[in-house]
Amino acid sequence: MKKAVVLVLDGVGIGEMPDAGDYGDCGSDTLGNTARAVGGLCLPNMRKMGLGNIHPIPGVKPVSSPVASWGKMHEMSKGKDSTTGHWEIMGLVSPVAMPTFPSGFPQLFIDEFSTATGHVILGNEVASGTEIIQRLGKEQVRTAGLIVYTSADSVFQIAAHESVVPVNELYRCCEIARQMLLPPDLGVSRVIARPFTGKAGEYFRTPRRKDFSVPPPGETLLDTLVEKGIAVTGVGKIDDLFNHRNIETEHTADNAEGMNLVLDKIRKSSGGLIFANLCDFDSKWGHRNNYLGFAQGLADVDIWMPELLESLDREDILIITADHGNDPTTPSTDHSREFVPLLVYSPGCSGVSLEVRSAFSDIACTLAEFFQTGGDFPGRSFLKEVRCDIK
Repeated sequence: MKKAVVLVLDGVGIGEMPDAGDYGDCGSDTLGNTARAVGGLCLPNMRKMGLGNIHPIPGVKPVSSPVASWGKMHEMSKGKDSTTGHWEIMGLVSPVAMPTFPSGFPQLFIDEFSTATGHVILGNEVASGTEIIQRLGKEQVRTAGLIVYTSADSVFQIAAHESVVPVNELYRCCEIARQMLLPPDLGVSRVIARPFTGKAGEYFRTPRRKDFSVPPPGETLLDTLVEKGIAVTGVGKIDDLFNHRNIETEHTADNAEGMNLVLDKIRKSSGGLIFANLCDFDSKWGHRNNYLGFAQGLADVDIWMPELLESLDREDILIITADHGNDPTTPSTDHSREFVPLLVYSPGCSGVSLEVRSAFSDIACTLAEFFQTGGDFPGRSFLKEVRCDIK
């Protein structure tokens, strides 16, 4: 009957990793820089949990006796992608970074993709998604083509107006792209459907985004849990990131809906893993350099935190972390190579320092021990450190 809840605050990094310079991310500190930009964060509940004990965050001072265990995690995988970040949390390390395309995709591939889908291709460049639909949206509507763009992340994004390319047709084109963009050649991490609507000069993206990820190349904790008959459920885009393998999720329009759904899943659960992603930090604020929205989003999660903690039973465990950084205060609008925070709450147990973990997959090791499933995942369990009832 015991439950584990893993809550990913998408893009909420906590300071540059030692190799941040290799990724152009020196100086990135999503939580610290956001706090400095707004004159300090007010997060009283996460402060009590030990968030300020991990790393200097203006407005979030350390406390002497946190109610949760605290630390931060180093990413063992190469890159700074959502897919590889989530895979590593579930025990699968990616030794090679997913490819990126700073000059756009090869023209031969674009021509083949156009033939395969039957649509004209527009764009094929590095661009902001909100900007490119304003610039090319009118032409896309006229031609019923597909706007293709990428970023510093390993993504192949396809935008189309819902009135001329229905969402199901856009999804079909994404599925074609996904099959064409598999390793070892153009093994892009994610193909992303980006439907939009509106009129010229006032186009806006709709909530029907859908991610098509490359399949995990090895076993994850999700596979192990399902094989052992332990329930796995998700909230947000988690299933997309694992190519829908051994996890089903309910997608959400925003963080508020995600938080409500997490509570609903906990209250209805008869045990197992609840794996949730709150993506507004990344998609709405990090990628748009909106540090004010980012700070307010953190405050909203903090207000919700007591209700989340109270929903847990004594034998349960809550793990709060992130998959990468996305500093909204830097010139870049892309992910950043950062440590991620680690807060672990076990009802009835005092918090301890978990220090710096060598891999995100320490979470997979911990949950494998928690559910007693076994599994050969890199890293080191911290279960005995956070559970006062285990010797």
